[in-house]
Amino acid sequence: KPDEGISTDPTQIEHRKKIFGSNAIAEKKLDSFLKLCLDAVQDFVLIMLIILGIISIAVETTVGVEEGEKCGACWLEGAAILAAVLIVVLVTATIDYQKQFAFVRLTKSLHETNTKLVIRDGHQVSVTDEDIVVGDILSVNSHNQASIPADCIVLGPPISGGLKMDESSLTGESVLITKNPGDIVLSGTTAVQGSAKMVIIAVGINSVAGKIKARVYDSTDHDGEGMDGDDDSPLFIKLEKIAKHIGIAGSGAALLSLAVNCIKGFVFLNEHPQDVIIEYIVVAITVLAVAVPEGLPLAVTLALAFSSNKMMKEQNLVKHLQACEIMGCATTICTDKTGTLTANKMTARSVYTNETDFSCNDPGVSLGNYVKGHADRPNQVTLDLLSTLIAINTMDETTLEMDHHTGKIARSTGNPTEVALLAFACTLGDNYQDIRESTRGRSDKGNLSEFLVEGKQIGFSSARKMMSWAVPKLEGGYRIYCKGASEVLVARCNRQLTRSDGDVEVNDASRNDILGIGEAYARRGMRTLALAYRDLSDGIDFDAKSGSVLNADGSQALEVETELTFLALVGIEDPLRAEVPGAIEKCYEAGIDVRLVTGDSPNTAVSIAYQAGVLKDFHFAGEGEYRNSLVHEKIAANLKPNVLMEGKVFRRRVYRIDDDGNKEFDQTAFDSIWPHLRVLARSSPDDKLTLAHGLNQSTLFTDKAACWKLKEEDNISVFPDRQVVAMTGDGTNDAPALKRADIGFAMGIAGTQIAKDAADIILIDDNFASIVTAAKWGRNVYASIQKFLQFQLTVNIAAVVTALVGSFAYAKSPLAAIQLLWVNLIMDALASLALASEPPTDKLLKRDPVNRSKSIITSRMWGNMLGQASYQIVVIMVLLFSGPEIFGFEPGHEVEKNTGENSLHYTFIFNAFVWMQLFNEINSRSLEGDCNVFRGIQRNPLFCGILVISSVLQVIMVEFGGRAMRVTDNGLSAEYWGYSIALGVVSLPMQWMINLLYAIVHRYYGIWRERRRVKASRRTSTRNIDP
Repeated sequence: KPDEGISTDPTQIEHRKKIFGSNAIAEKKLDSFLKLCLDAVQDFVLIMLIILGIISIAVETTVGVEEGEKCGACWLEGAAILAAVLIVVLVTATIDYQKQFAFVRLTKSLHETNTKLVIRDGHQVSVTDEDIVVGDILSVNSHNQASIPADCIVLGPPISGGLKMDESSLTGESVLITKNPGDIVLSGTTAVQGSAKMVIIAVGINSVAGKIKARVYDSTDHDGEGMDGDDDSPLFIKLEKIAKHIGIAGSGAALLSLAVNCIKGFVFLNEHPQDVIIEYIVVAITVLAVAVPEGLPLAVTLALAFSSNKMMKEQNLVKHLQACEIMGCATTICTDKTGTLTANKMTARSVYTNETDFSCNDPGVSLGNYVKGHADRPNQVTLDLLSTLIAINTMDETTLEMDHHTGKIARSTGNPTEVALLAFACTLGDNYQDIRESTRGRSDKGNLSEFLVEGKQIGFSSARKMMSWAVPKLEGGYRIYCKGASEVLVARCNRQLTRSDGDVEVNDASRNDILGIGEAYARRGMRTLALAYRDLSDGIDFDAKSGSVLNADGSQALEVETELTFLALVGIEDPLRAEVPGAIEKCYEAGIDVRLVTGDSPNTAVSIAYQAGVLKDFHFAGEGEYRNSLVHEKIAANLKPNVLMEGKVFRRRVYRIDDDGNKEFDQTAFDSIWPHLRVLARSSPDDKLTLAHGLNQSTLFTDKAACWKLKEEDNISVFPDRQVVAMTGDGTNDAPALKRADIGFAMGIAGTQIAKDAADIILIDDNFASIVTAAKWGRNVYASIQKFLQFQLTVNIAAVVTALVGSFAYAKSPLAAIQLLWVNLIMDALASLALASEPPTDKLLKRDPVNRSKSIITSRMWGNMLGQASYQIVVIMVLLFSGPEIFGFEPGHEVEKNTGENSLHYTFIFNAFVWMQLFNEINSRSLEGDCNVFRGIQRNPLFCGILVISSVLQVIMVEFGGRAMRVTDNGLSAEYWGYSIALGVVSLPMQWMINLLYAIVHRYYGIWRERRRVKASRRTSTRNIDP
């Protein structure tokens, strides 16, 4: 029976699932661990290391072994290089693999919030989409949970106004389809008008949407229609460029080493090529191994993974690791309104009734309590009529439970606007359920249920922009209660209810007063609904059409919905999240533009944008420039040109029609709009895609004249590089825009599954402030990698110079390849984690985003690297050439040549080199030349712990590493340990000297540049001009 539904007995539910299938689709196939490993090994540096490792093993185990000599551990260095690659690949793949499962867990938790209303055992219950089974009776209306979860058949009786479905998601046709009893409604479609009950006939893989989804998840993604963009992130592009430059420089250094040694050996020392050429090749390979930053890929992966895990705790689920740093480069955020800037909790805050405006501005006081406590409180007849109209003329699917202790909503279902009205009625002191159940023609409970057919529901339709419900009166006839758009209902009212005189005629002045109040509500960002009623006689024809009144779409209005008595105008707002204005202010301070993209009307969009801080006072025209008589109102009409644009105007401006009649995007026209644009109202998902594409592809920054004009005339600064665009979205139709943007944010609560699949980051709490958190962590990732590069490249510069000098002097590097691999991989990986663990500060949001084209290595970093590397090179050179004389040990090259044993000399050099790196790791915490490099180190126990671990590991390697680490078997004495650590400590005061020198050079270089500019200007101004 349609009124009873199926049984709630779990065994029967499971039986239906077993016979007809579950309404759950097999989850999207996850990438295998092997595939993730193959993806990770595509890195340029890793490819170089693989080639290097294979060559090293091949040379050492074949031509590198003399006749009669055993290889022993000659393959160790090459194997260690390949092991390093394996570690990097496994760590990267493992992190990505874990991320996939984290996303699956979130998806499962979010599925639990996708609920529908079904009838079981005669009661309306809420169940998740996955728990719906064949035979369930589904309650659907266009206000609430309108997405159809399974294939259905519409049940009778027919409802006035009809049920209209949007099937564009399946057919591509935007024309609404009317559904009558007996018609099939397909899953994946949306109810946009009316309401109905339906019986489920197919679920899961057996439904239309289920089959499509299963095919989509088994196939690869398809590209957009001409809206393609860059796939690589700005950071990875820069790192790839650095890696290639290092590879080229390293190859050049290796070839130089080989050439110098060959010339020296063959020309000056008259050595036989067959005796020494392999040794020279091995030395060249060592130089190349020293030059390549083996730890860089792992360092980047660890930094991104650490940050993404931290972001997860702050309501950001990062699906792709590189999304962390992309957000740090963001220059523009295009955000939705509902649920992102606002709390998505519709609340009645104003009501105009009895010719009095009651506007409650205290968020701690409910509107009902405010009205009852007001000096001009409406009479009881009006209050009772308000509660009755709201209780009767709302959908059954809209329910509400109030917390009687706090007076706030404890739980609700259904349309948010109707929930707000029901809450208003409850705070007036009435129970809407009692009113419904005691009203003949509206109650479906007890003895009154048999008279339910006497009530007449006229469902909401976009054509009428209103909804009505007529119930019989005890004295005969009917009373019809109406609610709808204020401009529609007020025009149909010929009487209004007053406090003292009852219902009186409405004149034009009164009607204009009501509409003026409605406009004032709209300017405050509220949605307005008018409430009205009319008493009807027995025998009235509910289908009769009016001969003079038309609906919003131009069709004839129903006669019963005319000649109404105005009761009230209610202003309902979706309150702004308290943290949003501060978050948007941080965005502007960080050089990130915020643009509001919403389907709301212009005035509502402007009100929310102004409250949130997206719009500032300077976006409005000055005195004498206003185009509206309300010169001090923050309304759409008073904005400067192009600051706000409606979707239809935007589309008309940025698209042109070519000779063949095809629509073509006009980037030039778009570039004339976007610097001014802050609010896009009445927009569609396609507008989001266009906005993301146009911003991403804009090269306006290259037009210096246009940028100068914008700065001089409108005080608009154009970011001096291409835009990095972040886009929020929650609907299925938002998916293309989320994919097209540099970084897509999907809503974790309100977002559809397809939107989440298309996004890079999921906002678990749907909060704009979480986007700012993502930007801060993204910038921290960028800064962390800069710190690591500063540390890593200092190591490489010093090591390459040392290896080259050693190869020139002794045809052998004092730092073995395995020792440099230890420094570059293990210690640098720990260093990357230590530097990545530096928590972000608000200081990161005080500077502009990083340019796409700007080098990741700044001039300050070059100063730090060259300064520290110079100190390290001087120390190593002194130890290499004068160490035996100063400390009294044998030169390392002689010991290793004569005895084949590892020398104390080279072990000491290796240890001193490492300790200089460990103390320089502390220096690398600062990118700006801070004098106190220890500032805040106590707040980062992970950094301190890693520093201790690295030190302990170095002790172990030197004392017990032996042949494997190319160190002396007996390790070092306390004396040499003291010298090594002391040389490392000197790196700290050396950084102060570098900072001072950099400041002096930077200052005088700036003065010199300014003088050159002035001289050039003088020469230009005094140049003779031929007549």
